Amino acid sequence: MTIKSHSVTIRQVAQKAGVSVATVSRYINRNAPISKGASERIKQVMAELRYVPHSAARQLASQKTHVIGLLLNNLHNDFFVPLLNGIEGVVRKHDYNLVIATYHSDNRDMPPPIGPHNTDGMLVFSDGLSDEDLIALHARNFPMVLVHRTPPESLKIPSVTVENKKITFELIEHLIKVHGRKRIMLMRGPIHQEDSHWREMGYKAALMANDILFDERLVLNGDFERHTAYQALSKFITAENQVPFDAIFTGDDDAAIGVLRALQDHHYRIPEDISVIGFDDLGFSAFLTPPLTTVSAPTETVGRIATEQLFSLFDKQFLADVTLLPTELITRRSCGCNDLNHQ
Repeated sequence: MTIKSHSVTIRQVAQKAGVSVATVSRYINRNAPISKGASERIKQVMAELRYVPHSAARQLASQKTHVIGLLLNNLHNDFFVPLLNGIEGVVRKHDYNLVIATYHSDNRDMPPPIGPHNTDGMLVFSDGLSDEDLIALHARNFPMVLVHRTPPESLKIPSVTVENKKITFELIEHLIKVHGRKRIMLMRGPIHQEDSHWREMGYKAALMANDILFDERLVLNGDFERHTAYQALSKFITAENQVPFDAIFTGDDDAAIGVLRALQDHHYRIPEDISVIGFDDLGFSAFLTPPLTTVSAPTETVGRIATEQLFSLFDKQFLADVTLLPTELITRRSCGCNDLNHQ
């Protein structure tokens, strides 16, 4: 016999999970660490019994919290400023509140800090939640929209992202055909991010289309982060077995800051010696030295559309599975272009 969620007690959850009531309480309230094994058992039992903590039950009784959540894996990047602008404008228009939290999906000892227990719905950025977590929340019909990632196979969760592969192909071809670059380095982004994956696919496709062999030695891990990119490139430049390179695709504009600084610290001229290109066209990109060739991505629009879609889910409206927004090449001096009309 299936136990109805409203009749399930915390004591029943504890008994089935083989832990104490205090341990279940610590898991729910996230006020103390518990072992990974206990965390997994409690999470599984709560899902099986459809247990709703009392705090969540009180909120569900009133139907609405008038809060939406945004779950990120970090907030260390200028990229998030326009994204948050787009989100916040829609939230304010609907007289809702926005709660922002960071969470690492590989942290299995603690549950996500936001979800059905404290929000009406959630925006999930990139790999902020694991596929397992998304599947569990989707099974509970919890409204979600994914940002800069697509859902696990067979799940109907709306997704809003930007075109990455085709524009990166154009970006690399620009270096090859316009500036004659052949030894193009890739600053790889986070391994599990879809943006990073598709940009790498575009990079490799452009090399192949122009009969340039892919060289793994020219791939560094930049993680879309300026300090990581700076350290990776500095280490590469000072290595005894350094291979030649004449251009760098930094992966994103934040990493480009670190790349430019590393090149300048080691007395490379940009773009005379090394061409540099980024991605996102963040607000500072045109003001770097030299101004950065990059890709204009509609980041604020992504945030706005994703949030509008979340409110549409509240109204049970049908939504497209994936909304893919266009991107555009912006040429400036860092690649070797000097046409002021493109700045």
